Amino acid sequence: MNDEEFSLPRSRAANERLHAMIPGGAHTYAKGDDQYPEDLAPVISHGRGAHVWDVDGNRYIEYGSGLRSVSLGHAHPRVTEAVRREIDRGSNFVRPSIVEADAAELFLATVATAEMVKFAKNGSDATTAAVRLARAVTGRQRVAICGDHPFFSVDDWFIGTTPMSAGIPESTNALTVSFPYGDLAATDDLLTRYRGEVACLILEPASHTEPPSGYLAGLRELADRHGCVLVFDEMITGFRWSEAGAQGLYGVTPDLSTFGKALGNGFAVSALAGRRELMERGGLRHSEERVFLLSTTHGAETHSLAAAMAVQTVYVEEGITARLHALGERLAAGVRDAAASMGVGDHVVVRGRASNLVFGTLDANGQPSQQYRTLFLRRLLAGGVLAPSFVVSSALDDADIDRTVDVVAQACAVYRKALDAGDPAPWLAGRPVKPVFRRLV
Repeated sequence: MNDEEFSLPRSRAANERLHAMIPGGAHTYAKGDDQYPEDLAPVISHGRGAHVWDVDGNRYIEYGSGLRSVSLGHAHPRVTEAVRREIDRGSNFVRPSIVEADAAELFLATVATAEMVKFAKNGSDATTAAVRLARAVTGRQRVAICGDHPFFSVDDWFIGTTPMSAGIPESTNALTVSFPYGDLAATDDLLTRYRGEVACLILEPASHTEPPSGYLAGLRELADRHGCVLVFDEMITGFRWSEAGAQGLYGVTPDLSTFGKALGNGFAVSALAGRRELMERGGLRHSEERVFLLSTTHGAETHSLAAAMAVQTVYVEEGITARLHALGERLAAGVRDAAASMGVGDHVVVRGRASNLVFGTLDANGQPSQQYRTLFLRRLLAGGVLAPSFVVSSALDDADIDRTVDVVAQACAVYRKALDAGDPAPWLAGRPVKPVFRRLV
């Protein structure tokens, strides 16, 4: 189907329904229709494996599934069977379920660098609990975040640092400072400037670039020397880098770490894990002042914990991390070849670890362009590829990758025309896609 023929009338109507009742029309800003070309934001009916169907009946090869959470593919049989089995036994009780002990035991065996774990429902719960715990054990108020990483929490300590800081007191914002990724000297300077004030360093241990040699170990040393807590946000790196996360791959142990996304394959489960000495401050077996760490009614839903256990088992038994890397390497090579063959190899670029690929769309001057991203996304959608990123799931097969590369090649041909014309506007058919974090609508 060519771009001119592609339309989504039922999805457009469904988006209007969503906006009428739900602020933003979605429950995650990254899923908003402003992230897609105008009138081409599919509303999903269902998914299976690496494919999803929209309410208009179109089938897509899907990437970035569930914002990276569905790494095994939709409705994975071993996960759904584990969930069904627990649902039939009840999902929530007035006392802990034995499933909580089983899930904790398996998690700590998988992420062997952690000594205790507490489960919750989303990533923000876990990262905010880590910050609160760090403040409690250090007696300090400031939080140092990695300024090169896009998202840590919906809570005030982080959102106040973004353009969407409305409603957050400036006094709260002033307590969060930032350091650059990969620069130990700058981080040391920051900790020296705020000597004795920084409770924790929080960062993704790796992202679109690998950590420089010795960097994570250097952060470990800095945190120890300055008396602050080192927190690894492993929401993305967890399982995609290794079953034990980036900390397991790179051999550097943080004080605390947070997991989510891939942990439940789409089911709502996250985890705060770390050293017993710190984690127990949120428990009952110590003599210090108590910390209200995590207390969520639904944090221990039995079926979500069953999903997490099934996911961890599948990852280990089926070598999922290695498969994600192999699929990503095949996709990255194909996309780069397709872009180069169409003369846009310097403009459509693939970045990141093979298991966590993103793409950049650059203009004639080599600058990131929302207009060219819009053009590219339109062509992908028309070709049956739903790809806000190129993050793979293990449910993809070689035929899916090959089809994606063919569609990318077609999109790159149009991209070349727009570059030659000096203006992508004629190929947009509406407003450009927008960045998630912006001050005004």
